[in-house]
Amino acid sequence: MKKNAFTMIELIFVIVVLGILAAIAIPKFAATRTDAEISKGRSDVASIRSAIISERQSRLIKGETDFIDNDTLSSGSDKLFDGVLMYSIVGKDASGHWRAKSISDGEYYFKIGDTDVLFKYDSSNGTFTCKDQNSGQADSYCSKLVD
Repeated sequence: MKKNAFTMIELIFVIVVLGILAAIAIPKFAATRTDAEISKGRSDVASIRSAIISERQSRLIKGETDFIDNDTLSSGSDKLFDGVLMYSIVGKDASGHWRAKSISDGEYYFKIGDTDVLFKYDSSNGTFTCKDQNSGQADSYCSKLVD
């Protein structure tokens, strides 16, 4: 007798194997996305800090001793850090993106998943730091973004 198709048992076996692989792979992809957002955030923070220092050096050469102020650091909520970065960061309320909380106070959020991590620029000493919010997960992300 000639066999031209798969048996029902063979098809069920393949479906079970694919289900097991999917159960293992899907959680790994979610963790990879969070790791990628943290890496992007770390890179952005390093770029912002470097740009603030570079702007400070330029001001010192000109004889100005003040750090860049909050309003000059970002000109609006749609273009963040355009006062120091060559290409500004577009503000967006989505995971893996920056948005302004209060530009005049130098406060910005970086969103990882559903968690907002608060950063603050202090124009008196030129520091751009992560502010712990005592909310558990945000504190954990804070240390991952700046350490």
